[in-house]
Amino acid sequence: MLKESKVWVVKIGSALLTHPKSGLNKEIIANLTRQIAELRTQGVAVVLVSSGSIAEGLHRLNIAQRPKELHKLQAAAATGQMGLIHSYEQAFNQHNIICAQVLLTHADLANRMRYLNARRTLQTLLEMDAVPIINENDTVVNDEIRFGDNDTLAALVANLVKADALVILTDQDGLFTADPSKDTSAILIHSDDAGDSKLEVMAGEGGELGTGGMVTKLYAAEKAARSGAITIITNGRNEHSLSSILNGDKIGTWLFPVQEKIAARKQWIAGHAKIDSQIVVDAGAAKALKQTGSSLLPIGVKAIKGQFTQGDVVLVVDEQGNEIGRGMVHYDAQAAQKIIGLASDKIESILGYADEPELIHRDNLVVY
Repeated sequence: MLKESKVWVVKIGSALLTHPKSGLNKEIIANLTRQIAELRTQGVAVVLVSSGSIAEGLHRLNIAQRPKELHKLQAAAATGQMGLIHSYEQAFNQHNIICAQVLLTHADLANRMRYLNARRTLQTLLEMDAVPIINENDTVVNDEIRFGDNDTLAALVANLVKADALVILTDQDGLFTADPSKDTSAILIHSDDAGDSKLEVMAGEGGELGTGGMVTKLYAAEKAARSGAITIITNGRNEHSLSSILNGDKIGTWLFPVQEKIAARKQWIAGHAKIDSQIVVDAGAAKALKQTGSSLLPIGVKAIKGQFTQGDVVLVVDEQGNEIGRGMVHYDAQAAQKIIGLASDKIESILGYADEPELIHRDNLVVY
């Protein structure tokens, strides 16, 4: 199924890559880079999203337990990132492969220009036959601007580079019907639809070194599906996991996109993880947005919550607070507040100008 694929995003997590007492697992890194080298001989370009900087930093700084203080975590990330990239560079050198470090924050992908610049950079690196190694820039991020986990980051990168597959390598064989360490009757789920809500109840929590769990991997699969990518969750300790996936072998859990992939611009809009501002719409507007794919006009808006400027991405919610979608606004919050509930032909008389008849055009609107 993936024999004709051109680009994969491969994500490896802290639980697999590191150990609390010994830092980076060099054997895992050597195995992973060998498999990526094999993929490249089959015509598959790879973008690697790697956790591990904080865990490696804690080991280097002789800190036994993960601290709660942000500045200590950032210091560990700065220290550990040195070792993480050095280890990858040494391993890829064994295969004559050039790698490149790329550190991203949520702000880099939330801003449209920086998003496009990141995409051009990654595409150029792939064209130059290099392997981008991406991690969240933990040294500078805080809770307000972080992705929260590298599963989410990997999914957004899959959208960014239009990947055919997102492979999430973990220390588990995939998603089970229950926790296999506690329930001997647990069964591996071989395949399902990305975004299937019933899967969430089967997922567990994150471990000591990581910030994600199986739930974040399911959310990542749903995000990756927006650009048509298949997500495979499998055990990274398997020496041939990537080649097995390329051959279509039934290892791990395969999560397939069930909806048509959305336009690149809408993928960027949908990818915003942290949005504070809302536009509250009435029942009629909510129905029209969901059923007819219409634009959002001022007449269907009941309230504006929060501050935003023209071009920002905001949440669109119904009167009960349920999120309908999200979109990029044509007017700032102050202007929008003045024209809510009015017909579009009244905008100019109220504001003195009329940039657009819609608050959000349907081409800039993602509806769930």
